[in-house]
Amino acid sequence: MNDIDAIAALQDPVRRRLYDYVAAQGREVGRNEAAEAVGVARTLAAHHLDRLVEAGLLESGSRRLTGRAGPGAGRPAKVYTRAPVERTVSLPARDYRTAAELLAEAAEQAGLDAGLCAAARRRGESLRGSAAPCGGLEEAMEMLAARGYEPHWESVEGVEGTEGTEGAEGVEGASGAGGRVVRMRNCPFHAVAERFPPLVCGMNLALLEGLFGTDGPVRARMDARPGECCVVIEPSKNNNR
Repeated sequence: MNDIDAIAALQDPVRRRLYDYVAAQGREVGRNEAAEAVGVARTLAAHHLDRLVEAGLLESGSRRLTGRAGPGAGRPAKVYTRAPVERTVSLPARDYRTAAELLAEAAEQAGLDAGLCAAARRRGESLRGSAAPCGGLEEAMEMLAARGYEPHWESVEGVEGTEGTEGAEGVEGASGAGGRVVRMRNCPFHAVAERFPPLVCGMNLALLEGLFGTDGPVRARMDARPGECCVVIEPSKNNNR
């Protein structure tokens, strides 16, 4: 299925909600869970989930959701995850990826890492405008979501925070336990970052440093993970709120 047809599959509002839910989980999702999450019957959810698999937007498999094995464990259930294939549509046709890869290759060969990071930091500051540095992790979540990073909370040891809340306001620094950081399931520069990881990941970090500021209650730090953005957002060490 071509990209236009695949993206057109999301025109149905139920199908779009199911896709968004599965994509946001970062793990396998069963039919019952997806149906309950978007408020539709299981049979309808199954129909739309399978259509998303046909469109190449989701991948499916099967496993026992009970966590048990052997007799009495139940039959394997169908589960879904977001497909790793990138889909893009441009009318008329454009090829910005090739241009980005050529520029990245030239910058890497010329040793322009520092200049690129400086430009990225300025761009981040420009995007922030006259606003003060990011006020906290909840605000950082909103800013990242608006830029397509797909942020999510992660509980970590070694960071003090407000236990049992959705936000991490009031986090006091990198000591103690029970705090949260913000990680990102999507890298907006993924295609170029795969070919030039040090260059592009450094650029991404500098961009977010400029966007959030370096003297506020949060900071951006490099912490690469397979399949996720290379940067983590955490409470600043000098945050005493």
